[in-house]
Amino acid sequence: MIELEGVPELVDPVMVAAFEGWNDAGDAASTAVAHLDREWKGEVFAALDAEDYYDFQVNRPTVFIEDGVRKVTWPTTRLSVVRVGGEKPRDLVLVRGIEPSMRWRSFCNELLGFAHELGVEMVVVLGALLGDTPHTRPVPISGTTSDADLARRMDLEETKYEGPTGIVGILQEACTHAGVPAVSLWAAVPHYVSQPPNPKATLALLNRLEDLIGVRVPLGELPEDARAWQVGVDQLAAEDTEVAEYVQSLEEARDTAELPEASGEAIAREFERYLRRRDGGGPGGHATADGGEGAAGTPFLRDNPSGRSRPPKPPKAGGEDEESSED
Repeated sequence: MIELEGVPELVDPVMVAAFEGWNDAGDAASTAVAHLDREWKGEVFAALDAEDYYDFQVNRPTVFIEDGVRKVTWPTTRLSVVRVGGEKPRDLVLVRGIEPSMRWRSFCNELLGFAHELGVEMVVVLGALLGDTPHTRPVPISGTTSDADLARRMDLEETKYEGPTGIVGILQEACTHAGVPAVSLWAAVPHYVSQPPNPKATLALLNRLEDLIGVRVPLGELPEDARAWQVGVDQLAAEDTEVAEYVQSLEEARDTAELPEASGEAIAREFERYLRRRDGGGPGGHATADGGEGAAGTPFLRDNPSGRSRPPKPPKAGGEDEESSED
């Protein structure tokens, strides 16, 4: 039995989770949860035992010195609570950590234990995948659920994905079997500029989350960071004609496809968001996604999605290429 004596009674709580690693291209999902925690000054109330779930040769602890004392930070998953005020208050339970190395079923059961004790009404898991999407267009966000009734009520897609999955997909299925409504939201990150951070993808995830749960999210400097990121990638891509041509081909394919971003419903949703932010009102809701396959059905294979070859000299947005977060 999990006892949470220090956590006050929550108002219509929603659990929002993201995990670094295979499910987090460009660190877009984990950065989104970190943004919520920072903007709303979340208070950590629990951390899972690192010994139970992590291989320390894969996710190594780090050493630091504080006030002359040498300390160790262990890789783990932490839970925090944020109190969201406004006309319709709703509290959030934020889960942020690293995809576990082992005992995934026990890991999910422990998170569901917290959800049960806190009275969580819905779990939303954020993820990010690599896709054949141009950086110059709106970030595709897909959202799905394994719950057919929830899909009908919230205008979501019922997942049909089959294949390898990560902790996002496993947690969503665990929620379904436990009778807890769960949704996964995925951002598609351009595979030719996959290095973190990707503020444009983070911003898109937060906008969709805002619509889904009916809570206005303070965006801070994210919109400006997203614009600066796109300008920077534009400049880098322009320096290589082959990359520029490749981006143009993605743009043409995107613009001629039947895109949800071009639908009347999506346009109306964006206009309503603009009016809400201008007038200071509270938002409505909508979404679509899955734990293994996301926008436009693109498998989230970190290195080479959809089997296409990469451009010869992909632009870099922040240093040397690091090992893919979805490997």
